[in-house]
Amino acid sequence: GHRDFIKNMITGTSQADCAILIIAAGTGEFEAGISKDGQTREHALLAYTLGVKQLIVAINKMDTTKWSEARFQEIIKETSNFIKKVGYNPKTVPFVPISGFNGDNMIDNSPNCPWYKGWEKETKTKTTGKTLLEAIDAIDPPSRPTDKPLRLPLQDVYKIGGIGTVPVGRVETGIIKSGMVVTFAPAGVTTEVKSVEMHHEQLVEGVPGDNVGFNVKNVSVKEIRRGNVAGDSKNDPPKGAESFNAQVIVLNHPGQVGAGYAPVLDCHTAHIACK
Repeated sequence: GHRDFIKNMITGTSQADCAILIIAAGTGEFEAGISKDGQTREHALLAYTLGVKQLIVAINKMDTTKWSEARFQEIIKETSNFIKKVGYNPKTVPFVPISGFNGDNMIDNSPNCPWYKGWEKETKTKTTGKTLLEAIDAIDPPSRPTDKPLRLPLQDVYKIGGIGTVPVGRVETGIIKSGMVVTFAPAGVTTEVKSVEMHHEQLVEGVPGDNVGFNVKNVSVKEIRRGNVAGDSKNDPPKGAESFNAQVIVLNHPGQVGAGYAPVLDCHTAHIACK
């Protein structure tokens, strides 16, 4: 959660289905995180704005509070208040007391907090559990729109010896497969997909939610970059537009916005200075 790495955090968060907010239970640490300029508050706000609608809260370093139930309840109350302001419904959020250092309540139920009856969340059905792993297993898979035109924002572009140019990113909508002719916007580059891989294994096709790498013909690493969006050239490829509707959030507002103000716009994996 370091200020210098917020850009990377935005890129990663824009590709996630669920966020785990790690909160330090230590005296002063929790309070600093949720203060007006605190990182905990900013991270929750970024996650919600970037479309991550499911949240798990892990309250860490509980061993430093001697597994105090009072401290755990105090943190739940305060955290519920601020995530509600951000847009999350606290009733849908599991709160899990953990010690990452000692492994308590991460995978197995810890004997150190006999008062802890477990977490519960109310989504379509009521789900309960004890550990962080169980909370992760209880994430509702979001809808995966395979029938829409392909949209794949690039996270990075690699040059791999003996293979060539390999863009990497998460399929948001549609399907990508070898043989498909893709167009990168706004670069205006069109090329054929030679192969699609995920975790070093060849895929017949990449579908929404898959983080894939795909090899493209006759395109140099210099022609495409992080933030470009790949689409199927034959099915409504992404194009430039005069204007579009957006949900916008302003962080570090200068007080007033006037001529010459040049903020950085973060949109999916792209980070662009604009006027």
